Amino acid sequence: MIGGVTAPRLMLLDSASLYFRAYFGVPDTLRSPQGEPVNAVRGLLDFIARLVHDHRPDQLVACMDADWRPQWRVDLIPSYKTHRVAEAATDGEEEVPDTLAPQVPVIEQVLDALGIARIGSPGYEADDVIGTLTARATGPVQIVTGDRDLFQLVDDARAITVLYPVKGMGNLQATDDALLLEKYGVRGAQYADLAALRGDPSDGLPGVKGIGEKTAAQLIHEYCDLSGIRAAAQDIGSGLTPARRRNLLEASAYLDVAPTVVRVATDAPVPDFDPALPGEPLDPMTLESLAARWGLGTSLERVLEALSAR
Repeated sequence: MIGGVTAPRLMLLDSASLYFRAYFGVPDTLRSPQGEPVNAVRGLLDFIARLVHDHRPDQLVACMDADWRPQWRVDLIPSYKTHRVAEAATDGEEEVPDTLAPQVPVIEQVLDALGIARIGSPGYEADDVIGTLTARATGPVQIVTGDRDLFQLVDDARAITVLYPVKGMGNLQATDDALLLEKYGVRGAQYADLAALRGDPSDGLPGVKGIGEKTAAQLIHEYCDLSGIRAAAQDIGSGLTPARRRNLLEASAYLDVAPTVVRVATDAPVPDFDPALPGEPLDPMTLESLAARWGLGTSLERVLEALSAR
């Protein structure tokens, strides 16, 4: 509460993470009247309806990937997300299933017609938009994502939690510092250091040889953070084993840049926008047209019911 006014509760959606999850979790037998798959569109709408109904945010922002593989990250670690680049692509585009790609513009049009803020930032990923909006928030923040990298934003002192789908959107893990300590041995503020040490093959991050998740957490517990661990590697009397010291020193070039790549940006340029969750559609006529064209049916009805019930 600031000056007697309760700060708004902000919910941030990692949109691509959620519509990919919807695409693979909802049968592609859900089709438009013309026969096109709309499983990602309807699945995402069902997710949003449930989130609004269950958590009652005051503000909701669909954060988008304006650049899913920013050049500034690739310049630092060339292997960053390399395996996700479509083999046949010549323009560095991310590989997206053939029947998902046409649904993304429909998702964007529906969100716009509903009046749900949809924000990206040129040269930045959705994670960076989430990091920036979280840094600016004055009240509680719930981040909805299937990406563990965003655990780094968890902060009990600021009431920042990550809602992480365990088995679909019906089973969301409310991730706070206590849960991170229990599962990974680190708090949110330490998670990026753990991720840098451990590496992540799915993101093309090699990590440090011989250091997995448990060892990374142990080292952070002993030496506080990545800087402390690297200082210990330089100190022959630090207690590190010779092999671990050698591996850390050999990974020096990687560790020089990994934190910048792994940590989400908190200063991405975002446009001015209204994050308030609408009580009714911004553009009812367009929404009605989209609903008829794509056969959005009960999925859209559930979103409208959740919005009007706030």
